[in-house]
Amino acid sequence: MTHVPPNDKDMVLTAEQIEAYLARIGEERPGSLDICSLSKLHRAHLMNFTWEALDAFMGWPSSIAPASAFAKMVEGRRGGWCYEMNGLFGAALAALGFRVTRLCGGVDREKLGDLAVGNHLTLRVDLDRPYLAEVGVADAIIEPVPLAVGSISQRGFDFSIVPVEGGWLRFNNHHRGIAKSVDFRPDYSDEAGMAATQDWLMRDPGSPFTNALAVFRHTADGYVALQNDCLRHVTASGVSEQRITSADHLADTFETVFKLDIPRPRRVWERIRAIGYDEAA
Repeated sequence: MTHVPPNDKDMVLTAEQIEAYLARIGEERPGSLDICSLSKLHRAHLMNFTWEALDAFMGWPSSIAPASAFAKMVEGRRGGWCYEMNGLFGAALAALGFRVTRLCGGVDREKLGDLAVGNHLTLRVDLDRPYLAEVGVADAIIEPVPLAVGSISQRGFDFSIVPVEGGWLRFNNHHRGIAKSVDFRPDYSDEAGMAATQDWLMRDPGSPFTNALAVFRHTADGYVALQNDCLRHVTASGVSEQRITSADHLADTFETVFKLDIPRPRRVWERIRAIGYDEAA
């Protein structure tokens, strides 16, 4: 299969679309392009969109293009995974006048090596200095941070950015994080590579997203995570868990906890149960 990266028009939001995006996240057009405005938009995006990889889990179509993420997440009542969450956010920031660079990253590259490169999209935003804007790691920072080596603390969770060989930087997630680390280079983008990896993650039986349900949403003091039938509420001080027990319970959780309009939630429940039976066998 030939993988064609999005063209320029797929990366751009129209004036009408940016107004719809701002309405969706409950923010007005910023009066200035500074870290304060970027932080407000970053937090609002994460508090109003859910990270979810249902398309890969259910075999539903998905695209790396921000225009497709707009249709799904703004016009629809869905969330998205890193390519969509960071893709939509980056396109919105660019439409508002921010200087944005899409960076090709690798989740867990420290374990997987360079095979991981392309499995993540992250963003650099240049203001008074470069910032890491990251709304695509499901359970990490809620506001942008300087794109520089150092320690980070937000809402009681501890993160860090450290240098690694070859000019890479490694963002280390907090100790309860699902994605333990993300490697990126401040000047490295590879749209074709990300498109190819996104296709593999969507379709291959070896992809972690085709074999397990993953849904995350930030809260005021942490986040809530649904992994298969386990619902976890995570804060810096602790974790509580409960089990999803039925298709109706799952549908209610999608609606009330994650603010998602998921088609055919009963089919999602059947898929979760099938995965469970396979594991039990």
